[in-house]
Amino acid sequence: MSDDSDAKQVRSIFISDLHLGTRGAQADLVLEFLRDYDAPTIYLVGDIIDGWRLKSGWYFPQSHNDVVQKLLRKVRKGSKLIYVTGNHDDFLRDYTGLQFGGITLVDDIVHETADGKRMLVIHGDLFDLVVRNAKWLALLGDWAYTIALVLNHGINKVRRVLRLPHWSLSAWAKHKVKNAVNYIGEFEQCLADEARRHKADGVICGHIHHAAQREIGGLTYINTGDWVESCTAVVEHDDGRFEIVRWPQHRQKGEKLAPVMARPTPAPSLVEAA
Repeated sequence: MSDDSDAKQVRSIFISDLHLGTRGAQADLVLEFLRDYDAPTIYLVGDIIDGWRLKSGWYFPQSHNDVVQKLLRKVRKGSKLIYVTGNHDDFLRDYTGLQFGGITLVDDIVHETADGKRMLVIHGDLFDLVVRNAKWLALLGDWAYTIALVLNHGINKVRRVLRLPHWSLSAWAKHKVKNAVNYIGEFEQCLADEARRHKADGVICGHIHHAAQREIGGLTYINTGDWVESCTAVVEHDDGRFEIVRWPQHRQKGEKLAPVMARPTPAPSLVEAA
């Protein structure tokens, strides 16, 4: 099954919000994680390829293509890949239900854990009122978020000179705004209610870039986080236990971060073919 013989084997992997195609995507860290972990079933929980950003200008460096190729290699070695569509890769929703070579495209799906629980797997954007009712505002917010990431890079250069710890401007801004409208709490409650409508025991989602695992009204709520700021994924162990993996803190002992080499940007047709 694995194309990395020394990878840590788990029962299932859930990963979302890679936003490949944007300058904020931490593709090299994603690739590290995929080398260190392997599973017979891998769920891509939406916003893997950022179609919104690619529409405004092509950006897909080799490191992003490497992530796509790594996932395809895992499929060739026997892993089942379930791609749950999100709002940034909503262009794939026209192909919902399509199955090809071990890859399945879905809008949502129910995953059964090793201990018999049923977990609804869904990106979560359909329960975000901003995305549902004012897409233009969501696009504006996406643009502002990108600017915040750029500013954040400069701010942390100064903080390193001053020997201050890393600080995320975009995470601070989201925390302040969303707390003002109780956004995160309402989002989590909506997702828990949706799981209940599916007669599931819980929900696994992404979308809000806020990794979490908690109980809400007797249901398990799990958010996979993202790979732009927090770099988190969720794994299911053989006993059905879920764990949030925070990268690179969970990097296997003795492994070192490989230096990032400059690579040429591939032609669009290469990614489209993949």
